[in-house]
Amino acid sequence: YLHDVCYIAPVGFAIVALFYFHDSSSFLLVYGVAAYFFSHRMVRLILLTAPIASALGGIALGRIIGWCLRGISPHRPSFSDLLKGFAADDEASTDSKEKTKKTKKAGDKDKPSSFQEGRSAMMQVSRLIVGYLLLNTALPFGVEFYDRCKEMAKHMSHPTILHKANGHMGEEVVVDDYREAYWWCRDNTPEDARIMAWWDYGYQITGIGNRTTIADGNTWNHEHIALLGKALTSSEKEGHRIARHLADYVLIWAGGGGDDLAKSPHLARIANSVYRDHCPNDPTCRIFGFSNQGMPTPKMAGSLLYKLHSHDLVPGVQVDKNRFKEVFKSKYGKVRIFKVLSVAKESREWVADPKNRICDAPGSWYCRGQYPPALKKVLDQKRNFGQLEDFNKKEVDEEYQKQYMEHMNDPGMAKKFANQGASSFVRPPQEEIDEVNKREYWQDTPYTSELWTLVNDNNIPELKEYLIANPLVAHMRSADGRGPMFWAHEFGREKIVKILRKVGVSEKLPDKDGLTPLDESII
Repeated sequence: YLHDVCYIAPVGFAIVALFYFHDSSSFLLVYGVAAYFFSHRMVRLILLTAPIASALGGIALGRIIGWCLRGISPHRPSFSDLLKGFAADDEASTDSKEKTKKTKKAGDKDKPSSFQEGRSAMMQVSRLIVGYLLLNTALPFGVEFYDRCKEMAKHMSHPTILHKANGHMGEEVVVDDYREAYWWCRDNTPEDARIMAWWDYGYQITGIGNRTTIADGNTWNHEHIALLGKALTSSEKEGHRIARHLADYVLIWAGGGGDDLAKSPHLARIANSVYRDHCPNDPTCRIFGFSNQGMPTPKMAGSLLYKLHSHDLVPGVQVDKNRFKEVFKSKYGKVRIFKVLSVAKESREWVADPKNRICDAPGSWYCRGQYPPALKKVLDQKRNFGQLEDFNKKEVDEEYQKQYMEHMNDPGMAKKFANQGASSFVRPPQEEIDEVNKREYWQDTPYTSELWTLVNDNNIPELKEYLIANPLVAHMRSADGRGPMFWAHEFGREKIVKILRKVGVSEKLPDKDGLTPLDESII
């Protein structure tokens, strides 16, 4: 955000500290140090740095420009001189003639020598040359900085829920999906409805939709945000178990760009910072994201968020109709709202009861709520997380922070530790295997295409990652009834065949033509 100012501001800081330090200017130094410290601890506080960076940058540029302009005029204008000039106007009108005479006499006495005049002329020419070179060098950067500031101002001044875009035919359209979604909540849900959404949109849901949201930008409770992240990035079944005790509806941003799916790996990492079994041995949650082929990993593909995001959009992806029901989809697909089915009535009533709220003092207006008892089993798994931003907190999980940064800087090591956390294959329950193998689920999907690529390339390490995260994908079949076991026998991948046997993939189930994997095996 600061662009070139981040390089100029330290120069202004040095000028103030070394040449113009006094009681007034010390404020600039204190402000600069404090703003830098806090923005370094929390990146969003970079906003605090913008005003002081602009002020110090202006000081630096002002001193440089002033030095160069002295090549034209030796006078160095200042605000104090300007005030003195206004105050002296009245006095000047009364004795201007007398002062003029004295000035002439003094000028005759103090007239500089020819050597001094030549030296002064050379200095003025030097200042002009340096000023020209600096201007010629800095002008392109100045134009770029101006254009960037103009673009940033234009971007930030637009309403975040209403913007223009280009349609499929290149025509300009106004995307009003977000406001429509919030108004739908306002007009079509009960007044006491609770909306589950990522905290980014909490204020919008409350302010525009006039509905209670699970979290917003003022939610400083990291453990609560982690619970929300866990609900969205866990399996659909686990996510519903949490959501039914907290919310009546789930609202997600979809439609590409910076939607919820794009930021979901970050949600998973936040969840794992409190629920360490979410991504075992891997603070960066490498098993939740997108593969090298751009496809969601099995853990992401099985998550509640992915099911809600891609419901009826990606072939083979549908939300469980016994757990969630889609009730709203915006015009351009930017927002989707699902009703939570089988909401826990006991939990809802328990949370609404004032007796179950904790007040800071008897009769106080500040009373925080509590989680319903039904979530105790989930909450018992959490581990309170000490953030770097918790300045007054003595205990900080330094080991976790260290491991997190190491894994971020070394993805290879992150994958290694993640695999150690779940290094064995688990055979899915037989009823789930039978369900996946039903003919009605045979279809060509991005997942079957990627599985075919992994088997064809004999990419055993990545295939193992898939099967460790979700062994059920090994039983998926394409539209012709063929799956990983067919391809492994067809391409002679003996090691892959052994791996598929461990997760219960049959070699006797036929495809649509009645052939089994063994019929075309070259092993």
